This record gives sequence, structure tokens and C-alpha cells, in this order.
Amino acid sequence: MAHPLSGANLGTLAAVVRRAGPPKKIASASLIAAAALARWPFSTVERLMIERSLPSADSLAPVFILGHWRSGTTHLYNIMTRGGDWGFVPPVATGLPWDLFGLARAFRPLLERALPAHRYIDNMPVRPDSPQEDEIAIANMSDVSFYHAIYFPRAFTEFLGRGLFFDGCSQEEIESWRRRFAYFLRKLSMHQNGKPLLIKNPVYTGRAALLSQMFPQAKFIHIHRNPYDVFVSMRNFYRKLLAQFALQAYGHVDIDEAILSVYDRMMRAQERDCAGLGKDRYVELDYAALDESPMVALKTIYQGLGIPGFQAAKPTFEAYLASVGGFEKNRFNCPEEAAAKVEARWGRFLDKWGYRRPGPNEGSRHDIASAGVG
Repeated sequence: MAHPLSGANLGTLAAVVRRAGPPKKIASASLIAAAALARWPFSTVERLMIERSLPSADSLAPVFILGHWRSGTTHLYNIMTRGGDWGFVPPVATGLPWDLFGLARAFRPLLERALPAHRYIDNMPVRPDSPQEDEIAIANMSDVSFYHAIYFPRAFTEFLGRGLFFDGCSQEEIESWRRRFAYFLRKLSMHQNGKPLLIKNPVYTGRAALLSQMFPQAKFIHIHRNPYDVFVSMRNFYRKLLAQFALQAYGHVDIDEAILSVYDRMMRAQERDCAGLGKDRYVELDYAALDESPMVALKTIYQGLGIPGFQAAKPTFEAYLASVGGFEKNRFNCPEEAAAKVEARWGRFLDKWGYRRPGPNEGSRHDIASAGVG
């Protein structure tokens, strides 16, 4: 697994290269292609053998955690999966989505030993049971994925638009993405023994209407964070991921403009898509509320969405929170030039949620009660 794309199928790789041109990192690209070619017969056999055994997409009722990157989605995901009887996306499913019941089982010990000690963008540890976002898996199954902008930045803007908003995608391409996504969730449900699926993926923040159409019983949790913090943290996010995973040169990428334009468009789509969801299907909270009063925030989520089991899971939640109590978060100051960009482009959301500019050496603060969870 020299690169996350080592779990991709040949068709996805070919489609991406047709749009972006050949990779510049020949050694990594060769290993990715060799892995796809070697896995092809096993992936094909697995699909033919398990298709009839998989649950139907109509039977699934996932709970989706929405929120722009660096807004606390991972922290919430980690807490909820530790304390509840949830099915979630394990690391092996992101790396080998086509081979979850074959090669992934055979090579699981090796794959688990190859996991990084922590995520590349922060200090969060990665363990064999660490829940993951499914976008890396989707990038291995479809050429319509946000991560292809990271892997093949020569076509950064095109892949960003396609992977986040289906820009320029034909109806056939969108339908293909839907089938691949549904297939992945069906496999995941079987892999997780039919437990209710809890899925975290920032990409889906702008896709609630589509997900609700695909899964009429789905429920949604949206977590937001002070946009000043999000902006400076996203600079680090892009710089680290591009340095680690880009297979082409990326010096031309305007990181700030990507962050500013995507956030605005994604948040507006989230507002529109979630406006019609009933209170029993949608809960929104502020990251500061989760950070400062996690048990209150969790209780609000469970009660609001009608999810059973909060009291039974409470001791496990508390034990997990105690275990990460000493976790050292990345901290980034928000310089004047960055704050000015946030205020010029994201003023609507600063006003909507009542956020203010952090002072020197001060983390952003927000009234917990105003978030509806205090």
C-alpha cells in the first residue's frame, strides 16, 4: 500500500489519468498500477460471489456526520463509534474497498502494521479500529472524488468541482457514482454485521439532499466551528496532504482560493439541503459545545435524532473522552491577512453563528447555549 490509490480498480485509474495526464512520481504510480492489476481478478471474483448476499440499499438508514473539514467531524465520529453499537468505516475498508471480504481479510495483519501512527494532518492516532471517512474508499472506486484533486493536482480545479459538487459531470457519471457509493455502503453494512451505519465525510456536507433521496430514512448531524480556525487549519490540511500524496506538481494550486470558494459554496448547499429536514432527522451543533461539554452535546444528538442507547453508552463515552483528555491539538494563529479574507468571504456565516475574530494567542470562543446544546 504505497499510496491510498493502491486500492483502486484499473477503470478508475485510467479515467483519472485521462483527465489529469500521467503522474510525475513514476515509482509510486507504477506500484499503484501494479497493485490494481494484481488485485483485479480477486476483486472481480469477490464482487460476483457476494453481490446477492449484500443487503439492499433501500434497507440502509445511515446517520451522516456533516461538517466542513477541520470542524470537529473526526472528534465527534471517534466519540460516537466508541460508545454506541455502530457500524463504521475501518481503515481496511478505505484501503481495499473492492477486496473487503477477500484480500483485505487475508492481509489484514500486514495492513494494520502498515498504518501510520497518526493522521498526516494532525496528531490524531490511527489504530486498526479507528473510524475513517469513506472518501478515500470512494476515490478507489470512482473518478468522481475530492481526493483526486490531491492525488492529481494538475487538474486540481476540475477534480475539486467534480468531486465536491458534480461540476461538469454527466447524468451517467453521477449515476455511476451513486451505484459505487451504494455498493460500498452495502458491503460495509455486511462487514459490520448489519449494525446501523455511522458515516463521516465532509464532502457530504453539500450533498444532504442527494443522500436523503438515496436513503430516505437517513439522519444528519452537522457540526460547525469558528471559520477563522477552519481557514488557518485548512491551509495546513492542503499543504500536508499535497506534500504527502500528490503524484504531480502542485505549485500552481491556489490553496487560499480553494478553501474560500469551497467553504462558501458547501455551506450554502448545506443550508439549502437541510432546511426541509424534520427535527428528528437533523441536529446542528457547534464544535465548541462538543469540546467544552461533550456529554451534553452527545445527549442532545441522541435525543434530537431519536437514537436509543445513550444511557447505556454513557460510561463508554466518558472512558473514551478521559483517554484522549491529554491529546495535544494543533493550534494555529489567525494572522491579520487571513482574518481579513475570512471576513470578506465568509461574513454571512460569521453572522449566522455569532463567531468573532480570535484575539492574539486566543482560541475562538462561542456561547454554548446559542448552539442549542447547552
